[in-house]
Amino acid sequence: MPAPFRLTLSSLLIGAALFATGAVRAQAPAIDRVEPPFWWAGMHDQRLQLMVHGTAIAELEPALDYPGVRIAQVTRVANRNYMFVDLVVDARAAPGNVRIDFRGKDAARSATYTYRLLARENGSAQRKGFDTQDAIYQLMPDRFANGDPNNDSVAGLADKLDRKLGHGRHGGDIQGMIDHLDYIQGLGFTQLWPTPLVENDMPGASYHGYAATDHYRIDPRYGSNEDYLRLSREAKKHGIGLIQDVVLSHIGKNHWWMKDLPTPDWINHPGKFVGTNHHRTAVQDPYASKEDANNFTTGWFSPGMPDMNQTNPLVANYLIQNNIWWIEYAGLSGLRIDTFGYSDGAFLTEYTRRLMAEYPQLNMVGEEWSKLPAVVSHWQRGKVNFDGYVSAMPGMMDFPLTEAMRTALADKEGKNIFSEVYETLSLDYLYPDPSRLVLFEANHDMARIYSVVNEDFDRYKMDIAFVMTMPRIPHFYTGDELLMTSATKERDDNSYRRDFPGGWAGDKVNAFTGAGLTPRQREAQAFVKKLVNWRKNSPVIHHGKLMHYGPEHNTYVYFRYDGQKKVMVAFNANDKEMVLDAGRFREMLSGVSSGTDVLTGKTYSLKDEIRLPAKATLILEI
Repeated sequence: MPAPFRLTLSSLLIGAALFATGAVRAQAPAIDRVEPPFWWAGMHDQRLQLMVHGTAIAELEPALDYPGVRIAQVTRVANRNYMFVDLVVDARAAPGNVRIDFRGKDAARSATYTYRLLARENGSAQRKGFDTQDAIYQLMPDRFANGDPNNDSVAGLADKLDRKLGHGRHGGDIQGMIDHLDYIQGLGFTQLWPTPLVENDMPGASYHGYAATDHYRIDPRYGSNEDYLRLSREAKKHGIGLIQDVVLSHIGKNHWWMKDLPTPDWINHPGKFVGTNHHRTAVQDPYASKEDANNFTTGWFSPGMPDMNQTNPLVANYLIQNNIWWIEYAGLSGLRIDTFGYSDGAFLTEYTRRLMAEYPQLNMVGEEWSKLPAVVSHWQRGKVNFDGYVSAMPGMMDFPLTEAMRTALADKEGKNIFSEVYETLSLDYLYPDPSRLVLFEANHDMARIYSVVNEDFDRYKMDIAFVMTMPRIPHFYTGDELLMTSATKERDDNSYRRDFPGGWAGDKVNAFTGAGLTPRQREAQAFVKKLVNWRKNSPVIHHGKLMHYGPEHNTYVYFRYDGQKKVMVAFNANDKEMVLDAGRFREMLSGVSSGTDVLTGKTYSLKDEIRLPAKATLILEI
């Protein structure tokens, strides 16, 4: 493997300009890094721990004199190239430059560092996170659009541009996202979730972003930290919030720490690959062995992804502060947390508590890839767990309901295909707040929905309509509005993550302009646009209650309703018209004679019988 990235004094000065941090005196021992690179005055939590890295830095003694800021504790660890300085930044501290003197036995062995406290944006602490009024558009930046070809390959970073490789770098970047915010806005989406953008200096497959090698640096092949901030600000102008995808459980093997670990236990199984067996229920199973539970949270994802030891309080605090830093810096509306349950349970309790204390209205959603609602609900805020586990996590990805609907619509032979969907929804009582769950039709780790339903356009529409009308936060994977296809038999990431057409110069098909799209692709794109924009302006879908009726003969009917309005959603997965007895739905249809389909404008009689056309998706306002 190539050598990990290291900061020299000259590159530190470049980074200092980038982050507006201070510099060290030329004659002093080199301070390579101080992380977080800067902070803010007026934070709820007045504690701030600085990780200081430099040759033999532990030999020095830090001191400062700044109103409202004091050193509470200094922690020295086994590696003398590190020092952890705990500051208290109280309410009196004003934004400005905090001079920290690192004093040695003589002046030549001393250093000075200027640490910046910035002013917070107005209303930062009370920022509103994403909720049921929103619809999330998820994309992989490397595969969406190449806005700046100059950063396709970057000197010093191992993985170079190679669009011929399915797992190679393809050149999509932050500028590409900025260039096409109009497209995302036009489709009706109000939140943008890119997969991770922090530096992944790995020798291959670095495009996915889930193997961080620097937690505070946007990967230069995507752009700069300032570009990320610009994306957030431009997205807000389009009515779109920015959700950051973060990884707590593991890092990339080329992380700058790995050549100079702060402590021997900074990562789990130091220096040795011990893979997780993915027994995810072991951490909440009353019969599980400690061996299985420990392996799940401490095992590595792969030889190239060391697992973080979050039982080390320095590691835990580093990760928590890093996520707070990005929220504050980039004005985020929330976080999506990868492989949530793979982290240490006590750490997750503290992590969620501290982030929600800092931002009480923020939203965060965790990934727990299980089909069992009982497993997913374990992690949500307010859940009373048999083992006493407590979380402040607002929401989770709704894998159980997602998988149930995908399985139903993939079924070619079933006599009542929506039964599992109905029964999965009936378990919503397991969640303290099911409206905080994020429901999706696909994501970057799953087969494309159009392939899952065997390229049946009518069943594709059922899934999209289901996601957009359930009492959930809907999430949509880019390219599915174009009926992109993939492998379905076995996991095949390359096929799930093909380039978005129109994102590269010379593309013959351009989804942004419509050039080269087939009639069916245009129809799908128009369907998604109409549905999502209708949902945007439908409070009954955002906040209304749900009543559903047991599926019969491959039909499924449910209602969203409040004190002002009702919406009836009906699916008919049969190849023939189905006639339903309207009397069965009297609780919702009493006094109702008809409903108008929001997709076609057609009016349907709801008096005595309800005629569902073959393979129909109806969303009727009544």
